[in-house]
Amino acid sequence: MAERPYTLLSCGMSIDGYLDSAGQERLILSNEADFDRVDEVRAGSDAILVGASTVRNDDPRLLVRCPDRRRERVARGLEPSPVKVTVTCGARLDPHSRFFTTGDGEKLVYCPASAGRAARARLGTVATVVDGGARVSMSDLSADLAARGVRRLMVEGGGTIHTQFLAEDVADELQLVVAPFFVGDSRARRFVDDGPFPFRPDRPARLADVQRIGEVVLLRYALSDRFEESA
Repeated sequence: MAERPYTLLSCGMSIDGYLDSAGQERLILSNEADFDRVDEVRAGSDAILVGASTVRNDDPRLLVRCPDRRRERVARGLEPSPVKVTVTCGARLDPHSRFFTTGDGEKLVYCPASAGRAARARLGTVATVVDGGARVSMSDLSADLAARGVRRLMVEGGGTIHTQFLAEDVADELQLVVAPFFVGDSRARRFVDDGPFPFRPDRPARLADVQRIGEVVLLRYALSDRFEESA
């Protein structure tokens, strides 16, 4: 068993690096062709991870949408969609959100020990609550997922989670889609926060592939020597 899963970060952003607008309405950063590509990546993953803010703000289902891909997973003895994973500091999650109520697969909630009792009281009937110690690190979380049989992990955000995986240097690939417009509002959420990132001007990440998908562009970056060229 690998020490951690093959970890792919998936993100869409504006030209100026924002994940969303500052308003209430969700900003669409991609198109149907790219959504289908993301669905294919999901179908090939064992688990999908998003942060608690994404669960609260976007109410995502995180399911494989294509019926053929769902059937192919079932034929391989898997659930139709991957395991869902989230990370929370204070367990402020609604057990009735679609993260918990859709899909038949397992749901995992990682939280610090200080929030464990509250998390189990609120979410224990809809998810498995995992004690992440004093502070949930992405390195420890990844090792725990590997021990649970997760070989491929897809991380779909948001910005805080992407920052943590990158700063801890526990990601193998970044799939970054750039939308053809600017947000231009510093109140909006950026792709990442400040952090001690391993990729700097003197050690740049390797751009492995560029693909135009309609009016958006997909950039694939290799973040480790485990990067899979043919993925």
